[in-house]
Amino acid sequence: MVDFAHLHVHSEYSLLDGLSRISDLVAGAKAMGMSALALTDHGTMHGVVEFYKAARSIGIKPIIGCEVYCAQRTMHDRQPKLDASPYHLTLLAINFEGYRNLIRLVTKANLEGFYYKPRIDLPLLEQYNTGLIALSGCLGAQVPQLLLQGQEAEAAKTLAWFHDVFGPDRYYLELQNHDIPEQQAINRFLVDYAHHNGIPYVCTNDVHYVHRDDAEIHDILLCIQTSTRLDDPKRMRMATQEFYLKSPAAMASIFAELPEALNNTLRIAEQSTLTLEFGRTALPEFTLPEGCTAESYFRELTWKRLPERYERLTEGIRTRVQYELDVICQLGFAQYLLIVADFITWARNRGIMAEVRGSVGGSVVAYILGISEVDPILYNLPFERFLSPERHEMPDIDTDFPDDRRAEVYEYVKQKYGADHVAQIITFNTMLGKAAIRDVGRALGYPLTLVDRVAKLIPNGVKVTIDQGLEDSPELRTLAETDPAVKRMLTIAQRIEGLARNASVHAAGVVISRETLSETVPLQRAGHADVVTQYDGTVLQEVGLLKMDFLGLANLSTLDRAVKLVKQTRDITIDLKKIPHDDPATFALLQTGETTGLFQLESAGMRKYLKELKPTTIGDIGSEL
Repeated sequence: MVDFAHLHVHSEYSLLDGLSRISDLVAGAKAMGMSALALTDHGTMHGVVEFYKAARSIGIKPIIGCEVYCAQRTMHDRQPKLDASPYHLTLLAINFEGYRNLIRLVTKANLEGFYYKPRIDLPLLEQYNTGLIALSGCLGAQVPQLLLQGQEAEAAKTLAWFHDVFGPDRYYLELQNHDIPEQQAINRFLVDYAHHNGIPYVCTNDVHYVHRDDAEIHDILLCIQTSTRLDDPKRMRMATQEFYLKSPAAMASIFAELPEALNNTLRIAEQSTLTLEFGRTALPEFTLPEGCTAESYFRELTWKRLPERYERLTEGIRTRVQYELDVICQLGFAQYLLIVADFITWARNRGIMAEVRGSVGGSVVAYILGISEVDPILYNLPFERFLSPERHEMPDIDTDFPDDRRAEVYEYVKQKYGADHVAQIITFNTMLGKAAIRDVGRALGYPLTLVDRVAKLIPNGVKVTIDQGLEDSPELRTLAETDPAVKRMLTIAQRIEGLARNASVHAAGVVISRETLSETVPLQRAGHADVVTQYDGTVLQEVGLLKMDFLGLANLSTLDRAVKLVKQTRDITIDLKKIPHDDPATFALLQTGETTGLFQLESAGMRKYLKELKPTTIGDIGSEL
C-alpha cells in the first residue's frame, strides 16, 4: 500500500478560495489511509487549532503550516506595479518553536507587511525560520515565476539562498503536477537542480477541495470571491480540475518516476514533533500590594469591603462569604475576579455604567467587590450556578457598557496590561441560506427576479437552512422539482452553505494575555486600526488565554442620556441603583408588553410572554429570564 502525506492544503479559512471544511479534509485523508496531513491556508492560521484537534481525534498526525506571501522586494515597499503581487511560499512547523515562529511571521505579515496581501520578506524569514520547513512553492512562488520569465540564474540564486538559510534538512523543492504545461518544465529544472546540488524534493497537490467533482462548486466560490459570473471569460479560475485531495495511489501514479518525492512527504511528517497543550489558562499579570498573593489580597479585600454592602452582618452571611472565598481560591480564580473588579471599578469611577449578567449574580463575593450590583442573599440566589468545586471551567462574566463608552474601557485595559497584551477577537461570518442562494445565483448569471424569488421563499431567521426552507415551503419544493435552473442553484448553494465567507470583529470579545500576544496567537487587523486575534473565542480559551466579553449596549447609553437630561432639564438626580423593585406602575407597564427598548424584554416572544405572565414582582421577571 502506498503511503503519502498531503503537505499543501487549503481549507475554508483560505476565505472564498478554499472549499474544504476541516472535518471533510481529515475524514478524506483517513478514508484514503493517510497517516499525516498538513494545513497551509493562504496568509493566515485561522483554522490550525481546529485542524490539529480534528486530525488528532481520528489518529492522523496534523502538520501545522501556512502558505505565506513573500514580498518581491521588502514587506515595507508599497508601489502598486512592483509590490501588489507577492510570491507564495509553503511553510510547515515541525516543533513548538516552529509553531511560534510561524505565529510571529503571520502576525508581522498582517500587522506590518500588509499590502493587498499579508506579506513577509526574506530578512524576516531569515530571522524567524527555526523549527520551520520551507517548500519552494507552487506556480506562484518565486522560483517558478523567475523560471517562467527565463531567469534561470536568478532562480538558482534564490534556491541557494533558501538552502543556505534552512539547511539540508529543512528545505525541499516542491514538485506539483496539475496537468498544467508550465509545471512540467519547472519540475524538470527543479529535479535537475536537486540532483546536482543535493537538495531534496517533495511532491504536493495544491488542495482546494476534497473531491474531484467539487471543482464546479469551487469555481462558483471563486466567482463569489471576485464578484464575477461563471460566463465571464476574464474571470479568475483554476487552470484544471486537479486541485483536490488525491489518494496516495493517484499521487504515486502521477510521480511514478520520482518515488523519492512521495517518500519525502513521509520524511517531513516524521520530522514533525509538534504537540499543542490545551486547557491551562495563563492569567495576565495583575499588580498586587507588596507581599501579597492574588489569593491573600482577594480575601483581604473582600473582608475589608464586606461591611460596605451589609450593615448587619449575620453568621450566615459570614459563612457564605467564607465558603465562596474558599471555592474561588481553591479553583484558582481569585486573580480573575480581581481583574474584572478592577476594570468595572475604573469604569464606574469615571461615570461609565457597568453591568454584569448571568450566573455571577449568585456570588456574594462578586457583590461585595462591586462586580455585581445584585445581592444574592436578598434574592436567595445560589453560588453554585457560578462556581462549584466539582466544575473546573473558567467562569464567564459578561460585562455590559454603554455602546458609546465601551471603547474607553477597552483603552484602559490596553494601558493597564500593555497594548501588545490586549486585542479584540475575530469572528467569521458564514454563508447562510438566503445569502448563499443570492451569491450562487449571481455567479451563475441567473435573472435577479428569479434569484430574489427563490431566496425569499427561505423563511427568515439567522440559522434557517436551505433544507429547512425546502421542508417548510411547498412552493420552493415545487420550483426545485420543476425548474432545472432553480434545482442547480439550490444544490450548489447547499454545498457552500455554512462556509466561512469573511472575517469580522466579535461584538464583545476581548483577550488579555500574560505574554505578548504575538508570541502565542496570530494577529491581524480589522480595517486600518483594530488588532484582532486570528483564533476565535472558543479557540483562545482552549489555548489558555483569558477571554472577556465587553458588550456595548445601546440600552445603557439611552439610560445614561436619560439620567443626564433629567438632571439638566429638571435638576433632579436619579440614582438607578436606588430605583425600587416593587413599583406597581412599572409592573403594570410590563404587563402590557410595551417593552421596546428594555434589554432582553423587547423581542416579540418576550413581549407576548409578559402579557400572558402578568408579572407582579422582580422574582417573576428573574425566573422568566
